[in-house]
Amino acid sequence: MTGNRHALPYGRASAVVLLPLSAAYGVVMRARLALYRSGLLPTHQIAAPVISVGNIAAGGTGKTPLVEWLARAVARAGKRVCVLSRGYKRTDEHERVLVSDGKQMLADVREGGDEPRLLAEKLLGVAAVLSDADRIGAARWAQENLASEVFILDDGFQHLRLKRDLNIVTLDGTNPWGGGQLLPCGRLREPLHELRRADCIVITRAETVSELSELRDMAARLSAGRPVFSTRTQTSGVRPLHAQLHDELQSVASLPQPLAAFCALGNPQAFFTHARRSQLQLTHTRAFPDHHAYTQNDIDALSREAARTGARALLTTAKDAVKLQHLSFPLPCFVLEIELVFDDEPKLLELVRQAIQSDAT
Repeated sequence: MTGNRHALPYGRASAVVLLPLSAAYGVVMRARLALYRSGLLPTHQIAAPVISVGNIAAGGTGKTPLVEWLARAVARAGKRVCVLSRGYKRTDEHERVLVSDGKQMLADVREGGDEPRLLAEKLLGVAAVLSDADRIGAARWAQENLASEVFILDDGFQHLRLKRDLNIVTLDGTNPWGGGQLLPCGRLREPLHELRRADCIVITRAETVSELSELRDMAARLSAGRPVFSTRTQTSGVRPLHAQLHDELQSVASLPQPLAAFCALGNPQAFFTHARRSQLQLTHTRAFPDHHAYTQNDIDALSREAARTGARALLTTAKDAVKLQHLSFPLPCFVLEIELVFDDEPKLLELVRQAIQSDAT
């Protein structure tokens, strides 16, 4: 990452036509924030600690691995955890779907959504996962039916209806400031000064940042001195697509190469770059729209493209893998598994400890 990305960038000239739309979006967004700050729109508190993980820029910022890490940390502290998610692009986003009760899987990816399904699989035996646009109603239901003690709000920075005890915002190291413009001209959901609502900032994909200290300093300034952490994304191994999630992982060196990589993420280039950093040779890459529902035709066409480039196998992400289990693959397909490495994990764990010990009323 070059140093000039740490400065707040401006939109390209070609995006000027979108500026009026961004201005209109900004008016609506600021009015909404003002209504919450004035109390005209209420913020509800539930009788349990809530930890929110969100972002200020749209697109994939590495929230899901952080949610998993938090759920494990809270569970190790002896608390019953429930992850609350909207479940974007599932069959009915307003239906309450228990994806997992923490002991068994109860909903497929179409019912629960791709990210909730992935979290449910990874957190089996650790945390329940519930998809519902009404996170307040979902939390109260989970308290009554699952005896949940701590809630982790996935993608919750803009979900102002629910009071939280720890408000974490992620900044993607590959594009921390979302182009410096509000949607749709840029990728910002809110102005950068709203980072002051956060309790702490987590810079993700820090391995891509050439001047990390500069980025950390700017994040601290914009958030009015909130603690700033950074995480590096590290490959933990690979597994065949249809292997069990908890089977032992293979080493990257065991893969047949070269490979064709594909994904349907908010930030696909981050995945492709990470694969190359993991010493994988990619002859072809294909980015589908975020949360894309794959069809057999997609896979057949992708496999033909991959074969033409000499690829011997396909590579994808864990988030994509949950949507691919029912499809057949002409070429072997592998899943790249990742883990987070923190720069100051004990300090972040202390913030989590304080949050889950807070007295909710």
